[in-house]
Amino acid sequence: MKRYIVTVCILVISVTFVFAGSHKEVTYQDDIRPLIESQCFMCHGDHAPSLDEFDAEQEKYENRNIGPRMATYEEVKVFVTGDDAGAIMRSLDDGSNTADGNPGNMYEYLGRTDEARQKNLSVFKEWVGHWTLKRSDELTDEDIKKFSIPE
Repeated sequence: MKRYIVTVCILVISVTFVFAGSHKEVTYQDDIRPLIESQCFMCHGDHAPSLDEFDAEQEKYENRNIGPRMATYEEVKVFVTGDDAGAIMRSLDDGSNTADGNPGNMYEYLGRTDEARQKNLSVFKEWVGHWTLKRSDELTDEDIKKFSIPE
């Protein structure tokens, strides 16, 4: 019996190490940027205005289906933890974090199918580390510490 228990323990520990070693950290360069390029650059690419330019003439850009530029890590970071904190989470959320259950206005662009959207959303959630729909003025120090967003 002891031999059986020891064997099971060794098996469990081995499987744990295999899965732990195979988990890759989600980073902006390897995972988020390619997603943004394939799903978002049509409206948020290099041609898009900076956030300040967008805010100054929001109606004009929205009428052209152009959003603020998200072409670099620094530009995307603003929508997670910066002046427009939480914007990326509010826009991409699938509705599971809202009182009315409605998804964010950009959720539909995360993929062609719901399965693809959910897969891409999970990548964003893992990268952010703390999926909150709070705005920058609502974030606590504790919230800010929970964000990861590795470059």
